[in-house]
Amino acid sequence: MVKNLILLGNLLIGISLLIILLSFTDLYDLDLFSFGLSSGIRIVGSFAIAGCMLNALSYGFLELSKQQ
Repeated sequence: MVKNLILLGNLLIGISLLIILLSFTDLYDLDLFSFGLSSGIRIVGSFAIAGCMLNALSYGFLELSKQQ
Protein backbone atom coordinates (compact mmCIF):
# COMPACT_ATOMS: atom_id res chain seq x y z
CA MET A 1 0.00 0.00 0.00
CA VAL A 2 2.70 2.47 1.02
CA LYS A 3 4.87 1.56 -1.98
CA ASN A 4 1.93 2.34 -4.27
CA LEU A 5 1.65 5.80 -2.70
CA ILE A 6 5.37 6.34 -3.27
CA LEU A 7 4.93 5.34 -6.90
CA LEU A 8 1.97 7.72 -7.24
CA GLY A 9 4.01 10.57 -5.74
CA ASN A 10 6.89 9.92 -8.12
CA LEU A 11 4.45 9.75 -11.03
CA LEU A 12 2.94 13.13 -10.11
CA ILE A 13 6.39 14.70 -9.88
CA GLY A 14 7.50 13.18 -13.18
CA ILE A 15 4.42 14.26 -15.11
CA SER A 16 4.62 17.77 -13.67
CA LEU A 17 8.30 18.05 -14.55
CA LEU A 18 7.64 16.83 -18.08
CA ILE A 19 4.82 19.35 -18.60
CA ILE A 20 6.96 22.20 -17.24
CA LEU A 21 9.89 21.27 -19.47
CA LEU A 22 7.62 21.02 -22.51
CA SER A 23 6.17 24.44 -21.72
CA PHE A 24 9.66 25.98 -21.55
CA THR A 25 10.35 24.77 -25.08
CA ASP A 26 6.93 26.03 -26.30
CA LEU A 27 5.80 22.51 -27.22
CA TYR A 28 2.93 22.61 -24.71
CA ASP A 29 0.70 25.48 -23.65
CA LEU A 30 0.13 25.87 -19.92
CA ASP A 31 -2.97 28.00 -20.46
CA LEU A 32 -4.90 24.76 -20.63
CA PHE A 33 -4.36 24.38 -16.88
CA SER A 34 -5.25 27.95 -15.92
CA PHE A 35 -8.24 28.18 -13.62
CA GLY A 36 -9.73 31.39 -12.34
CA LEU A 37 -6.98 33.71 -11.16
CA SER A 38 -4.34 30.98 -11.02
CA SER A 39 -1.98 30.58 -13.92
CA GLY A 40 -1.25 27.20 -15.45
CA ILE A 41 2.25 27.00 -13.99
CA ARG A 42 0.80 27.32 -10.50
CA ILE A 43 -1.58 24.42 -11.05
CA VAL A 44 1.15 22.18 -12.47
CA GLY A 45 3.48 23.22 -9.64
CA SER A 46 0.78 22.31 -7.15
CA PHE A 47 0.70 18.78 -8.55
CA ALA A 48 4.48 18.54 -8.14
CA ILE A 49 4.23 19.77 -4.54
CA ALA A 50 1.47 17.25 -3.86
CA GLY A 51 3.72 14.51 -5.21
CA CYS A 52 6.56 15.61 -2.92
CA MET A 53 4.26 15.66 0.09
CA LEU A 54 2.88 12.23 -0.79
CA ASN A 55 6.42 10.86 -1.06
CA ALA A 56 7.49 12.39 2.25
CA LEU A 57 4.50 10.97 4.10
CA SER A 58 4.82 7.56 2.46
CA TYR A 59 8.54 7.25 3.22
CA GLY A 60 7.80 8.32 6.80
CA PHE A 61 5.15 5.63 7.20
CA LEU A 62 7.47 3.06 5.60
CA GLU A 63 10.28 3.95 8.00
CA LEU A 64 7.91 3.89 10.96
CA SER A 65 6.61 0.44 10.06
CA LYS A 66 10.18 -0.91 9.74
CA GLN A 67 11.01 0.32 13.26
CA GLN A 68 8.12 -1.56 14.87
